[in-house]
Amino acid sequence: MAKAKILMLRAPGTNCDLETQVAFEQAGAEVDSALVTELFRREKRLADYQILVSPGGFTYGDDISAGKILANEIKLRLGEDILKFVEAGKLVLGICNGFQVLVKTGILPGIKGKTGQPITLTSNDSGKFECRWVYLKINEKSPCVFTRGMKSMYIPVAHGEGKLVAEPGVAEKLNVVVQYADEKGNTQAGYPYNPNGSLGNIAGICDDSGRIFALMPHPERFIRWTQHPRWTRETPRETGDGLQVFINAVAWVKGM
Repeated sequence: MAKAKILMLRAPGTNCDLETQVAFEQAGAEVDSALVTELFRREKRLADYQILVSPGGFTYGDDISAGKILANEIKLRLGEDILKFVEAGKLVLGICNGFQVLVKTGILPGIKGKTGQPITLTSNDSGKFECRWVYLKINEKSPCVFTRGMKSMYIPVAHGEGKLVAEPGVAEKLNVVVQYADEKGNTQAGYPYNPNGSLGNIAGICDDSGRIFALMPHPERFIRWTQHPRWTRETPRETGDGLQVFINAVAWVKGM
């Protein structure tokens, strides 16, 4: 089939779209970028793409709370389009601010019978912006399309509001995909391994289908070995840990 077509959704303050575009292009996809207003005006159609991506950044300056304004716009003006997109078996990825957006629209966690916003991402326990590399352990039993065949990642975080909290009774229903861990894979490790105090060391979740995935760390920032902070001191590898996330997504689309 033709190349997988990706729609990179942008708004004022988005700043990780180019890195994410390069990652998808390295995985063999064709990427188109669109301001959210272009979708509102029907200048671009969501139905023309196979993967929708909400990348990292600080949309609308995170002035109310991280991702909230963009989430409201999507919910009110693109809700039907996104519902049809998901029902067609397509993929949605949210990274950092994109995770915040997907949660605040109610697209995630996608728990059956749960409406509204049963989880949120709030201020880090440290009270400061956390920008550094973290170890992640991947739940190999997760249905997530994006992490198939993966066991761990070492990639950066850069956020001030990454602490996942949930309503009572919701945490055990989440499809946890990635958790913060120490270098030995211990997912009970506290700060600084868990940079924000997130419930259950959760760094990313998906819906029941595994086709909607979001995470706070940035896989697009480690697709080449030379991006690793210790690249001159460790054994070189062909690619960075994050690239496989994008390869898996593109492979899924080609198999549709």
